[in-house]
Amino acid sequence: MKTLTSPKPLPPLDRLDPEGKRRIWGWWAFDWASQPYNTLLLTFIFGPYINDLLGDGTAAQTAWGYGVGAAGLAIALMAPFLGAIADLAGRRMPFIWLFSGFYIAGAWGLWWAAPGDFNLFLILFSFAIGLIGMEFATIFTNALLPTLGRRKDLGRISGSGWAFGYLGGFVALVAMLLLFAENAETGKTLIGLDPLFGLDPAEREGTRAVGPGTALWYAAFMIPFFLWVRDPRPADAIPVREAVASAWPELRRTLRSLPRQRSMFAYLASSMFYRDALNGMYVFGGIYAAGVLGWSVVDVGVFGILAVLTGALFAWLGGKADSALGPKPVILTNVLLLTLVALGVVFIARDSVFGIPVAEDSSLPDIAFYALGALIGAGGGALQSSSRTMMVRQAHPDRMTEAFGLYALAGKATSFIAPLSIGIVTQATGSQQMGVTPLVVLFMIGLILLFFVDAEGRHDGTPPRE
Repeated sequence: MKTLTSPKPLPPLDRLDPEGKRRIWGWWAFDWASQPYNTLLLTFIFGPYINDLLGDGTAAQTAWGYGVGAAGLAIALMAPFLGAIADLAGRRMPFIWLFSGFYIAGAWGLWWAAPGDFNLFLILFSFAIGLIGMEFATIFTNALLPTLGRRKDLGRISGSGWAFGYLGGFVALVAMLLLFAENAETGKTLIGLDPLFGLDPAEREGTRAVGPGTALWYAAFMIPFFLWVRDPRPADAIPVREAVASAWPELRRTLRSLPRQRSMFAYLASSMFYRDALNGMYVFGGIYAAGVLGWSVVDVGVFGILAVLTGALFAWLGGKADSALGPKPVILTNVLLLTLVALGVVFIARDSVFGIPVAEDSSLPDIAFYALGALIGAGGGALQSSSRTMMVRQAHPDRMTEAFGLYALAGKATSFIAPLSIGIVTQATGSQQMGVTPLVVLFMIGLILLFFVDAEGRHDGTPPRE
């Protein structure tokens, strides 16, 4: 049986040596490099472009729901085993390299989504490969968080990293809107330019370039991560082949022990639901605005800029609040906020806002949706950064890698529920507005379960593994 050892105590952030500071900056580089997959592809550019390609918001939301849901199901099936293998073998970097390749290949493949000449299945498959790459790379980089600083500093480290990632997404989104993504009607970018490098607006090459652009962005900005982040292999690690053989028994034993750790079990269950709901918001925000409000890709991109900026600011502020108050108050506040936002989205349409009829040419629905987008960005940034540090509080110090593997499992085990339920409800009701109601239910379940979570982490006398 593998023995897990406690990490060596680390000094305060302001007393870290240059190598320790570079390691933190390298870890932040992953957030900067990977965020455009969420910002550009999942939410604000490529998602709405699918709506343009299919010409039907309901059909686009249904297809997107099934496609992203299938990717989530694949992640859920593979995550526990890969996490167990990496934990037993004491090696994360080879997995980060592998799934970085998935990220780049999947993003690049989106170039082939040409109007009138594309295979929807192949495009969604390519998107799923990239999404799987991003999610698994995130699993293994998140597991490095506890090794970067003291427990009381992890809120600041996580929050600053999330803010840095949002800023990366913002820069990439602005560059795409100003220089590449063309309006379908005018063929011009947001500032009235033709797409750069002679890309053909008639073939939507400016918008399609978001795929290769995201791939190149990731490849370039992951260089500091691979140069500065080191993950020394523990002395008690076992060979990879042996780790593969031991992964399932190890995972089965770990899952059996979870109910005895009541606070950790409640937190994993809570985060499973609220993270799934938040991901549903990110995935369907752009498609919803395009289908219900008739927004163009450029309109959704401007909406994205606002959400990304508020996300960066409040991830940073949330990290400071996390270090001062602990992660639980930050998580509770933001889950409640996002529950109300999800409910508000249902009551915004082209002809009404929160049940109040408006004129057909009124800008009030657009303003209301912009405001909700800012709240989604703010709540999502602070929520996700504090969720990482809460996991540290729930885990035994000598089982930290295993705990982050469980956190990854919880995040992905039901990651297909939000997109699939949105796809099913949208198809059943024929309404994009009703289609997003499952998010309200998922947030509420997560909120209720949070009340059973001990803010400091309750181990219930479970001894370290021997």
